[in-house]
Amino acid sequence: MQQRRQPLNRSLCGLLYGLLLFLTLPVATRNLAACEIDERFAADGYRIAEFRAPVPDSVPAGTRITTRQLESLLKQEHLLLIDVLPAPVKPKDRPANLLWLPPTRHNIPGSHWLPNIGYGALSAQLDRYFRDNLERLANGDKGRKIVFYCLADCWMSWNAARRAAMEYGYTAVYWYPEGTTGWEAEGLPLARSEAVPMQSAE
Repeated sequence: MQQRRQPLNRSLCGLLYGLLLFLTLPVATRNLAACEIDERFAADGYRIAEFRAPVPDSVPAGTRITTRQLESLLKQEHLLLIDVLPAPVKPKDRPANLLWLPPTRHNIPGSHWLPNIGYGALSAQLDRYFRDNLERLANGDKGRKIVFYCLADCWMSWNAARRAAMEYGYTAVYWYPEGTTGWEAEGLPLARSEAVPMQSAE
């Protein structure tokens, strides 16, 4: 699947459409589709809705890898594995008097689970949590090889890899889109994980 082209700016689209309408109505009608706004993406290019969906073939400023490639890298390199699966949320319709235990997360052994950093729009607190933990785990080395993953068909790992490379300045970012789904399907081991608490970034 090819990466989705980013929608044009609304103002530019308006001017373009007006010009084409002036020149020839049929041409303007055919080009109107280019100005449609894809509400699944923010203006800055991050995915902000429908996160569980087929993902593109690449990530900006990063390298997409397969399960076999990740296996090989783990044997040769000291990788920093970042799991971005969102933290489970208690169902809204669950009665308050019933005990709720969040499901256990099992991920690739040696990973650090930083939940919720894969959303397209981060609060100031979550942005700081992401930045500070990456800096801490990478020992301040922007060239450290970092692998971001979640589940299969999950845009959150794409968002996180894109942000680390394009906003935070990390230069060796890998994106593993198959995530724990693909890892487990190959019969590879998973380990129980605990989320890095928010306060650890303070």
